[in-house]
Amino acid sequence: MFLVKAAILQMQVVLGEPQKNIDNLYRMAAKAMATRPDVLLLPELWRQGFYPRPVLSYADADGHETRAALAGIAQKYQVNVVGGTVANAIGDKVFNTSYIFDRLGHLVATYHKTHLFSPSGEADDFTAGDSLVTFTLDGVKCGILVCYDVRFPEAARRLALDGISVLFVPSAWPLKRLIHWQTLIRARAIENQLFVLACNAAGTDGSNQKLAGHSAIIDPWGEILATADEEETILQGNLRLAVQAQIKDTMNVFGDRRPALYKKTPN
Repeated sequence: MFLVKAAILQMQVVLGEPQKNIDNLYRMAAKAMATRPDVLLLPELWRQGFYPRPVLSYADADGHETRAALAGIAQKYQVNVVGGTVANAIGDKVFNTSYIFDRLGHLVATYHKTHLFSPSGEADDFTAGDSLVTFTLDGVKCGILVCYDVRFPEAARRLALDGISVLFVPSAWPLKRLIHWQTLIRARAIENQLFVLACNAAGTDGSNQKLAGHSAIIDPWGEILATADEEETILQGNLRLAVQAQIKDTMNVFGDRRPALYKKTPN
């Protein structure tokens, strides 16, 4: 059975200090690998925090430094890496980008966050991606949504309809909306009959708001397999992937769908 063991790096991210955060990543990855997990998951904007301005000044040009660091970890430890996100400068645009690497250090997917958080003006500083992605790690089909993306059930359902078994959710979610975080990641698992691995950051964001932490591993029944508190930590848990098939056999949500009802009715 693949992707049995996962490690979530709930990093204490230092705002505007890429090298400190990269050094912390190396330290935490080394510590996590003591138990030989199959996959590492990082939080949103772990390299520079969420987020110093002007963000273009802190962004990684074409993700070059980030990709080298993540590929190096994957190769060194022979572990899959779902690299959270970083501010990624492509020309004069900045994307909130996730890079995913397999055990050989090969880049298997790139995802640009598609829903930008309008209350904080994220769209003033970042460019939104325009497509969802799936990828395969150790033979298991996976998908990714980033932070605010998880508020849009249509996105998670699209990935579920594409056949994913595991949904990764890197985030920089504030403590003041902790109940939303806990409710949404659990709902996405239950309604889509998926494993959800949700990695939130610790520390404070660029508005001096405390981040919520509370990373979690949730099974397709909505059972919480592991959860963290607000502080920096490494969260580990085992995924029994056979459970997903058992749940789908017990409650055939996808077979009972009526897609024709969900289409917009013409005025």
